[in-house]
Amino acid sequence: MEAALAAAVILEQHGYPPLLVSLESWDKLDHVIFIFQHQGLWGSVARSRDLGLHGRRPVFRTLRQLAWSYFDPYVDFSGRLIGYGKGNLYDLGNYDWRFSPRNLWKVEDYLREIPHRTILSSDLRYERLHERYKAFKAKYPDRQAGYYDHREQWML
Repeated sequence: MEAALAAAVILEQHGYPPLLVSLESWDKLDHVIFIFQHQGLWGSVARSRDLGLHGRRPVFRTLRQLAWSYFDPYVDFSGRLIGYGKGNLYDLGNYDWRFSPRNLWKVEDYLREIPHRTILSSDLRYERLHERYKAFKAKYPDRQAGYYDHREQWML
């Protein structure tokens, strides 16, 4: 969430509204990304310990497509995306999400409360991705998985 908020503060100064997407996982380890549109296409700014959860170039026609681009890399030992929700930090009114020296629990609570759209995937797809991840980590325990398709869409 910290990277998404930093992007919101910086890019708001360049005319981008402070839009965030909460990617909801069934293991409750959600991921927050800053989203933006460029020439009508959606992209994101994000950082994570996991290579596949960084930002995306603005190549997606819909937010659903953008959220789906995170599905495969989200699968690890416990993660599986189950939904996504879009929020606008302007909805928080006068709350100081830009410069507050305190914890930003109100932003986290807001992101949990916004409506989330379900990401439906087959259990077979998930199970294949999960087995692939477990096999990779058994062979390379100290490396990050980087075998995903469509990496040209990623912003590293």
